[in-house]
Amino acid sequence: MDVRMSDHREHDDGKGRDKGPHRVGQVKEVTSLANPIVKDIKALAQKKTRDETKTFIAEGLKLVIDALELGWTIRTLVYAKAAKGKPQVEQVAARTFAKGGLVLEVSEKVMSAITRRDNPQMVIGVFEQRYRPLKELRPGKGETYVALDRVRDPGNLGTIIRTADAAGASGVILVGDTTDPFSMETVRATMGSVFAVPVTKTSLADFLRWKKEAGVQVVATHLAGAVDYRTIDYARKPVVLLMGNEQAGIPDELAREADALARIPQAGRADSLNLAIATGIMLFEARRHLLSLEASE
Repeated sequence: MDVRMSDHREHDDGKGRDKGPHRVGQVKEVTSLANPIVKDIKALAQKKTRDETKTFIAEGLKLVIDALELGWTIRTLVYAKAAKGKPQVEQVAARTFAKGGLVLEVSEKVMSAITRRDNPQMVIGVFEQRYRPLKELRPGKGETYVALDRVRDPGNLGTIIRTADAAGASGVILVGDTTDPFSMETVRATMGSVFAVPVTKTSLADFLRWKKEAGVQVVATHLAGAVDYRTIDYARKPVVLLMGNEQAGIPDELAREADALARIPQAGRADSLNLAIATGIMLFEARRHLLSLEASE
């Protein structure tokens, strides 16, 4: 499907009002910050709006292409006027139209307002959120999951999702009250891996029930951990790496349910590691027997 963006256009009148009704397959040209569609997209910076609409923003042409290729549902494609006519932008516009989505061509001022950046990406997409239900997780041989207890920092969560993708993990499980995996900050930090790594949300009680039935070994990092993380047999069963909250670590209720409490040996004055760094260390150790340079080439 080929869409020539200069052929089918609609314009707002600078006051947020449209000239004529919108029709599927038309690019809508928007220059006004008062446009109601722009206001709706800007509102996705707020968690309340993301929760209500079950949508989120992904920035950058590569992320939009990756999401479409992985089957995510796009609601709206927004591109800056300077990107008009670029073949890849026309292709994603065509795919958006084919899925019944809206395509907006906007001014740099509007794009900056949406992304809250002075030098924004040329393309953004509004996608439907996607969570994988906990009951669907049936870990098999060689699979590794990361479970995060009350993770609060969007940068940490995004980096962990990206690292889980790189290590070949099968998913990330968010336990309890966590930061939003679909916030703009988290999505940016994933560098697109949010589209490749299934994310699950669950309560502490449901996680503990699932753990008993899932046939997994839960390895938790804990300051009281008596076991060097490098001595654990990660090949014995599917692994769930349980990582604690940035400030409080893992509560006793969770620690008691772990099959192993692990520590990462440290030297020097620092008394702790950043959560994303610690998770990365644990992930690559847990999957060391499954990873090789040859397999990644």
